[in-house]
Amino acid sequence: MAKPKVILFDVNETLLDMAAVRESVGKALGGRPELAPHWFTTMLHHAAVTTLADRYSNFGDIGAACLRMVAKNHGVELDEEAAKRAVSPMLSLRPHADVVPAFERLRDAGWRMAALSNSSTAALAEQMKNSGLDAFFEKQLSVEEIGLFKPHAHLYRWAARRLGADASECLMVAAHGWDVAGAKWAGMQGAFLARPGQQPFPLAPPPDFSLQTLGELADLLARLQ
Repeated sequence: MAKPKVILFDVNETLLDMAAVRESVGKALGGRPELAPHWFTTMLHHAAVTTLADRYSNFGDIGAACLRMVAKNHGVELDEEAAKRAVSPMLSLRPHADVVPAFERLRDAGWRMAALSNSSTAALAEQMKNSGLDAFFEKQLSVEEIGLFKPHAHLYRWAARRLGADASECLMVAAHGWDVAGAKWAGMQGAFLARPGQQPFPLAPPPDFSLQTLGELADLLARLQ
């Protein structure tokens, strides 16, 4: 495997712990936190739908709209403002425990790092500031700049160009099998991070790295230097 020139990181679930928004969404759904994962997958599904239909909407707006859809399917009345309040903790999520120690090691080793997120430009900036991760990134890349949600192939190639690299020189790190699959199909290297409940997509090319923690990524990349 060739040494990557830059490491791209997905943000939601991969770096940031979704526990706070799962709790608020669960409360909005009538005290049913077990429905929060269904809400998030519905949100991702409809983000992909907008891209397939050659449309674009703010990721947070999609999240609020999908929460109202899930609520209605379970007999819960939820207006637009209440839905927006319920998803607002997305902006202040804390990093998983393994993130900062691994990032410090990667930074000290001289790796270039960037964020690539479905969150809007403003939301991504707020997430990075509130989580304390902003200082680690050379760039914070939002899909809003190009109007295509992951995993559209053009998005990954656009991100590589924004970083002055070829797609083959980029390593995409994500906890979602579909995100790693999209990056691999676009010509990037891919690292799958096994957060709880996540699996790689069996029909995609296998990840170059399969990780339990980000510390393992720092260990593996150290061998390439």
